[in-house]
Amino acid sequence: MTTAHNTTPQYPFTAVVGMDDLRLALLLNAVSPAVGGVLVRGEKGTAKSTAVRALSALMPAVDVISGCRFACAPAAPDPGCPDGPHGTGAVEERPTRMVELPVGASEDRLVGALDIERALSEGVKAFEPGLLADAHRGILYVDEVNLLHDHLVDLLLDAAAMGASYVEREGVSVRHAARFLLVGTMNPEEGELRPQLLDRFGLTVEVAASREPDQRVEVVRRRLAYDADPAGFAARWAAEEDALRGRIAAARELLPRVTLGDAALRQIAATCAAFEVDGMRADIVMARTATALAAWAGRTNVLEEDVRQAALLALPHRRRRNPFDAPGLDEDKLDRTLEEFGADEGADGDDDPEPDGPDGGPDGGGPDGGGHPPQEGGPEESPLPPEAELPHQQEREAPQTPPAPEKPEQAEPESAPQGGAAGEKAAVGATEPFKTRRLDVPGLGEGADGRRSRARTAHGRTTGARRPHGALGKLHLSATVQAAAPHQRARGRSGRGLVVRRDDLREAVREGREGNLVLFVVDASGSMAARKRMSAVKGAVLSLLLDAYQRRDKIGLITFRGTGAELALPPTSSVEAGAARLEQLPTGGRTPLSEGLLRAHEVLRVERMRDASRRPLLVVVTDGRATGGPEPVVRAARAARLLAGEGTASVVVDCEAGPVRLGLAGELARELQGTAITLDELRADSVSALVRTVQGNRKAA
Repeated sequence: MTTAHNTTPQYPFTAVVGMDDLRLALLLNAVSPAVGGVLVRGEKGTAKSTAVRALSALMPAVDVISGCRFACAPAAPDPGCPDGPHGTGAVEERPTRMVELPVGASEDRLVGALDIERALSEGVKAFEPGLLADAHRGILYVDEVNLLHDHLVDLLLDAAAMGASYVEREGVSVRHAARFLLVGTMNPEEGELRPQLLDRFGLTVEVAASREPDQRVEVVRRRLAYDADPAGFAARWAAEEDALRGRIAAARELLPRVTLGDAALRQIAATCAAFEVDGMRADIVMARTATALAAWAGRTNVLEEDVRQAALLALPHRRRRNPFDAPGLDEDKLDRTLEEFGADEGADGDDDPEPDGPDGGPDGGGPDGGGHPPQEGGPEESPLPPEAELPHQQEREAPQTPPAPEKPEQAEPESAPQGGAAGEKAAVGATEPFKTRRLDVPGLGEGADGRRSRARTAHGRTTGARRPHGALGKLHLSATVQAAAPHQRARGRSGRGLVVRRDDLREAVREGREGNLVLFVVDASGSMAARKRMSAVKGAVLSLLLDAYQRRDKIGLITFRGTGAELALPPTSSVEAGAARLEQLPTGGRTPLSEGLLRAHEVLRVERMRDASRRPLLVVVTDGRATGGPEPVVRAARAARLLAGEGTASVVVDCEAGPVRLGLAGELARELQGTAITLDELRADSVSALVRTVQGNRKAA
C-alpha cells in the first residue's frame, strides 16, 4: 500500500500549471464524492499522477473509530465490520487516505486474504485487510488503469457497484464496507479500458502538454524548485493551499442547499438522449456534477453553464460505440440541445446574487479558486470560461469524400520502385469491420489473463491440484483433506477439527484464457493495390484488431512493399494506434514477402526476451506472391521455415481474388506449418463450417 504519509511534502495542487479541466474535475469530486471519480487520459509526462496525488492533501479529514482497520465512521459504523461490533469506543481524526493500486497487484493484495490453515483447523476467521479496506472513505488511485488485469477489474467493479468487498474461500466469507473515490490515469496509446469499468468513472478529462513556450518554462521552473527544496516550495504555496481547502469546505457545506430545477433536469435528460448514451448513469452523474459546479461557484441554483460543463466532463467516455472512435462531444450539437430545452431556464430554483469575490462563475479565476498569484517571470493562470474547449472534445473525424465510381479491379504494376509517385497509391478506407472467428495458439500457455488461448490462470475451471509454490493461491479443499486425512491419528487428533499442516495444503490448478501477442504482417504491394481488394483487406485486419482488443491481446503491425518491410506499429496494447496506422497505409511496388517474414522473426525474438510467457500468434495477410529481391520465392520459403522451426503459431489470410487462383497463400501456410483461410472464412457468421483453428491444422500436419 502507498499512502500520502511520506516525509517529503507532496507537490502542491495549486502549483500545478495549466490543466484546468483536470483540476476542475478533481475538485468537483472533492466537493461531491458522489460524482464518482475521474479518469485522466493523456500522453506520458503530463503530470497526471502529480495532480492526482496532490488532491489528497486538500480533502477534509475523516473521523474513524480507534483501532478499526476498516475506517468505520463513529456516527454510522458498518454493522458487518470484521473488527466489530463497535461500541462507544474512542474516536480519532485522520487525513483522507490515498491508496495506490499497482497494476500487477495480486487478488489477495486487493481484497485481503484469509488464513485458510487456521480457518480449517480452528474455525477462526483470521482476515488480513487489503487495499479496498485501506481505501474505504478515501481515494483509490490506479496509475495506468488500462493495464490492470481483468480479474482485478472484476473485483473493482463489484466493490464500486455494491460499496462493499466480499472475500470467500471454501465456505469461509468476510464482508466489509468499501466506498472510495476511484481515480485512474492512463495513456491511450497503451490500450483502452473495458466498457464496464470505463462507465464507473464519473468524469473523464484529456490532458496534453502545453505547446506554449512560456507555460512550459513555468512548469520546468516550478518542478526544479520543488526538487531542490520540497519543504520550502510547499511552504511558499501553503497560503494558496489553505485558501483552496477552505473553498472546498465551503462548497461542501453549501452543496445540500443547491436546487436542481426542472429546467436543468430537462436539459440533462435531453443531452443524454441526444448523444445516445447507454443506461441512466450518465444522467445521474451529470446531475450531480452540475450541482457540484453550482456549489463550487457559490450558488444555490444550477444554471445552463453548469449543465454544459457537466456534459463536457461526464459524457465523452460514455458516448463511444467502437474502440476505434475518438472520444469527445460535438459541441455545436450540445449547444443546440441546451438551447432547445433551455427556454425555461431560471424559472425555478433560487435566484441567488452573484457570489462575493472575483470568481463570479463555476470556473472564474481558474478551477482551483483563482487564489494563487502568478510566479515571478511565469504566466498568469487564465480563467476557464464555461465555453472553453477541452482537448478531448475536438471532433477528429475528417470530412468524407464521395467515393469514386467503381472500375474493374486492376492490380498496381509491380515495376515501380517503393516511394515513387508512379508506384504508390494513396491510402484507401477500410470496409465495415465484422465479427471474426477466434484464432487460437495451440497448447497450454501461462501468459497474462485474457480471452484468446488456453492457459493456466488464477481464474477459470479447476482441472487439478498441486502443492503450492510460495504463497498459497486458491485452495483445493478436497485435495487438502485427502492429503491430511491419513495422518490424523499420528498427529494426535482428538477433537472435531482437522489437524492440517503446511505440507497438506493443495492449491487448485485452473485453466482459463490468456492474451497473446498478435503480430500482423500485411502485404501492401502492388499485387494488393486494387482499390476494392485493399479496402476489403483493411476491413479484415481492422476486424482482427477489434477482436484482439476484446480478447486483451497485445498487437503489432508490419507492412511490406517495394524493397523492404516496415514495423509500422511496435507491439503495444493500443489497438487504436494499430487502426490509425492501418488507415494511413499506402500501397504499391513489388512484394518482398521474405523481408516481411524476417522482420516478424526479429520482432518476435525481441518480444520473447521481454515477456517469455506471452505467446505469439502471427497473422500474415497476403495473396502469397513473392517478387521482391533475388530469388524471392526461395527466400520467402526459408523465412517461413525459420518461423515454423521456432514453433510460432501462424495464420495466413488468403487475399487472392479472381476466377483463376494460384494457391500461393496455401503454400506459404504449409511452410509456416500454420493455417490458411480466406477472407470469407474469417467471418464468424460464414456459412462454411470453418474448423480450421491453428491447433487443428497443426494436428493434421
